[in-house]
Amino acid sequence: MSRLFLTPREIDFINDLSKEVIKDVVGQKIFYYAVQANVTKVHDVYEESINKIFGQPIEIDARVDYQPEQNRVNRFGVEDFYTIDVYLHYRDLLDKNIDAKMGDYFSYGTVFFEIVNLIYDTTIYGQIEHSMGIKLLGKQAREGQISKTPNGPTSEQYTDPGAVQETFAQQRGFAENQLGETDDIRSLQTKGVLTKPISGPGEVSEKGGNGSEDEIGTIDSAFYDES
Repeated sequence: MSRLFLTPREIDFINDLSKEVIKDVVGQKIFYYAVQANVTKVHDVYEESINKIFGQPIEIDARVDYQPEQNRVNRFGVEDFYTIDVYLHYRDLLDKNIDAKMGDYFSYGTVFFEIVNLIYDTTIYGQIEHSMGIKLLGKQAREGQISKTPNGPTSEQYTDPGAVQETFAQQRGFAENQLGETDDIRSLQTKGVLTKPISGPGEVSEKGGNGSEDEIGTIDSAFYDES
């Protein structure tokens, strides 16, 4: 499409819409572990590192294409193996100053993955400087590559706090929501084209609410009006 009809304002609109889907509707996330190359010791000959040093996990909103586990047979017996595709919003990474790279790691549920391929998924109407998203191909990390406690949600079979996500709060361009800081930026709001939603970020919670004024925008377990 011609740049004559697709201006920076339309680019911002498309980015904000896709952010709204990922952040305010889907609600999936990964925890990103960047390898600290400047403090990780690398072998002089093989240029590999056995003991990698990671930065603090970064929570990133994503769209996850979850793949069923595969069974592999080796000389030690049968093992389960996971691969996964993760789609990240490109401008969201820019806003948060996150540089996704091959060789870094992330967790989804209880499984840790190594990024073995990184693809710029598509451009916005052929404008090369505007990417829509990044696709990460993750393969399950071998035991010993990364030893971290996974962040929740993980599985309802566990009883530890955070194993089941009981509350989902939208972001909608607000610096903070019910769960804390969001670092969420919506371009049209920043540029004054749109104002922030009057109702604020909505929330879905298993705990439910009492309908008080401080819970406006909350959708509890009575979503279908069956309470």
